[in-house]
Amino acid sequence: MKPTVYLRLRKRARMPKGHAIRLRDVAQLLSEPELEEQLYDLVVHRPVAGDGNLVLVDILRVVSVIREAAPDAAIESFGEPHALVELYAQRRPANRIAFALVWLLLFFGSGLAIMNFHEDVSMPAVHQRIAFLLTGQTIDHPFFLQIPYSFGIGLGMVIFFNHVFKKKINEEPSPLEVEMFKYEESVHQYVVTEEYRKLDARRREEPKR
Repeated sequence: MKPTVYLRLRKRARMPKGHAIRLRDVAQLLSEPELEEQLYDLVVHRPVAGDGNLVLVDILRVVSVIREAAPDAAIESFGEPHALVELYAQRRPANRIAFALVWLLLFFGSGLAIMNFHEDVSMPAVHQRIAFLLTGQTIDHPFFLQIPYSFGIGLGMVIFFNHVFKKKINEEPSPLEVEMFKYEESVHQYVVTEEYRKLDARRREEPKR
């Protein structure tokens, strides 16, 4: 009987620059152990300088490489029709001074944004009005409202972002994570479309050479 190779491409993969992209880097296989190990080592693409830091590996390219190595195998493909490979260079050690400056900038910037918002909506006057309604007296600084309100802002941010430092409160994604996921999906789709356009342009130019 002909061996069957079940193939599923990864949606996205990352690997260092300067290395050939092998099948194990972009796909998952299920077949006979000997054939599976042989196919995992197949090179599906060798990045060149013109590829940039993103390489699109199409399912047709993968199937072609597998058929060259195992012409008698039946190939069953599932999932994504392509894999987007991000090639990254070795990272330099993080600059602690730059990190501290960015942290301070974000900390004070967010604090100023909150204070400016409260000034725009006249929050001190609102607190004074609420204090007058509760006590019947005019209080310039109603601390019994302002102090719990300040703690409530911090608690609300923790609940909204669903994080306490690096630890998540629960498995439910925060609204920010959902928006970031949508953004990453849109960027991924855009990059894939552009890579297919470049690939089609190269294919149209090949007969002219």
